[in-house]
Amino acid sequence: MSLKAFHIFFIIVSILMSFGVGVWGIYYHLTFGNVWFLIIGIGLFVIGIALIIYGINFMRKLKHVGYL
Repeated sequence: MSLKAFHIFFIIVSILMSFGVGVWGIYYHLTFGNVWFLIIGIGLFVIGIALIIYGINFMRKLKHVGYL
């Protein structure tokens, strides 16, 4: 596995984890009413969107490099 393929895999896992924990934070805010969980949830959604933008830019920049 090349460094590019590992990097793409790591970005995808990070996006999924950030959205997952973001959903968890919003769920706990709705369940317990704690504002910090809402802040965590929204912050992780913003991080997930930033990771998507980063992933797209990374793919454009290294489109000429092979995966193996």
